[in-house]
Amino acid sequence: MMMDKKKKIFAVSGSTRKNSSNFKILKFISEHINDQFEIEIFEDLESIPHFNPDLDNENVPEIITVFRNKITAAAGVVICTPEYVFSLPGSLKNVLEWCVSTTVFSNKKVGLITASASGEKGQEQLSLIMKTIEAKFDNDTQLLIQGIRGKLDSDGNIIDEKTLVSLLAFIRSFEKQVEE
Repeated sequence: MMMDKKKKIFAVSGSTRKNSSNFKILKFISEHINDQFEIEIFEDLESIPHFNPDLDNENVPEIITVFRNKITAAAGVVICTPEYVFSLPGSLKNVLEWCVSTTVFSNKKVGLITASASGEKGQEQLSLIMKTIEAKFDNDTQLLIQGIRGKLDSDGNIIDEKTLVSLLAFIRSFEKQVEE
C-alpha cells in the first residue's frame, strides 16, 4: 500500500535574526499544521546576494536557483516578517525581487504574516508585492500580529490567547487553501 506523499510548504522568515519572533511563529506553524504537510523553513536569507537584473537572465546565483526551485516545488508558501521602519526588511524585499522576472509565485498559494511592533505598513507592502507577482491569498490567509514580543515567551510559546486563536485560524485557512 502506497502512502500519500506529504505536501511541501516552503516557509520564509523576513528576519535575519537567529531565533527571531518570526522564526518562532514559523516553528509554531510547523508544529501545529496538519500532518499531511511538510514544512521547510528557509534560514539563509542573509546569504542572498543583492538583486542584480544583469545576473537575472544569465549567471543566476545558485542560491537563487535553489530558492526559486523550492517555491516551484511547494504546494504553498508562508512568509512571516517583521516590519522595519514602516516597511519590509530589505533582505526579504531583495529575495522577492529575485522572483519578479519569473512565474514561481504565479497562482502559488501563500500565507502572509507580519509580526512586529506595529506592522500595518509592512503587511500592506507585502500584500501589494505578492499581488503584483500573482500569488494567491485572501483575507483569511493574511495575519497581522502587533506587539509580537509581548505575545511570545522566550521558548516561542504563544502566551496571548487572542494571538493563539488567530494563528490557529490562519493555519486552518492556509491548509484549506492549499488543499483546494
